[in-house]
Amino acid sequence: MSGADWTAVVPVKRLSAAKSRLRGAVPDAWHEDLALAMVRDTIAAVGACEQVGEVLVVTDDSSAAAAVAALGARVVPDTPTAGLNEAMRFGADVAVGAGRRRAVLAGDLPALRPYELGAALLSAGSGRSFVADAAGTGTVLLTAGPGTALDPRFGVGSARAHAASGAEPLTGDWPGLRQDVDTAADLRTVLELGAGEHTCALLRHLGLVTGCVPAGPSR
Repeated sequence: MSGADWTAVVPVKRLSAAKSRLRGAVPDAWHEDLALAMVRDTIAAVGACEQVGEVLVVTDDSSAAAAVAALGARVVPDTPTAGLNEAMRFGADVAVGAGRRRAVLAGDLPALRPYELGAALLSAGSGRSFVADAAGTGTVLLTAGPGTALDPRFGVGSARAHAASGAEPLTGDWPGLRQDVDTAADLRTVLELGAGEHTCALLRHLGLVTGCVPAGPSR
């Protein structure tokens, strides 16, 4: 199918608890700003995808909620407060509703290009599909068609868990979609790919990079 018939769901942790393995990549006082910059770049790219009609963010963080709302996202509180998978399930199956085409994404994809997400969504089946991360072990995108429960299995080894649960693996040349950021090494890879404008601006402000090139909106 084509057209903006997908609803994208992005769960966002409280910034004070986000990205613990990334601590040290920037001065500690700026850690939450980095996490928020990556969220903003992710939401901006998702919202610019031609296949996405609405972006829903599930979060209890007031700063993140305000930032993504300014980018046009709809925000709902993390009502279950029971972890990542429950937040995803709530957002996709309750707040959006299982009657729609839903795509759940990680919130740390600052090199994501809208056309990459669009290509992945166009290749998604009518049931459940997923895109593995760059390492091949995690998951950056999980989709569910109308009438299909999301059934997220995020966590250690989630790519294998999603495949074992019957979700179809999607393959494609989507480096920005596949590159989430958990460590300083991941952040360096993102900078090589071309990070979003918010992440670039923060790192330039801190004097940590000089040649950070924002990710382009399209090919």
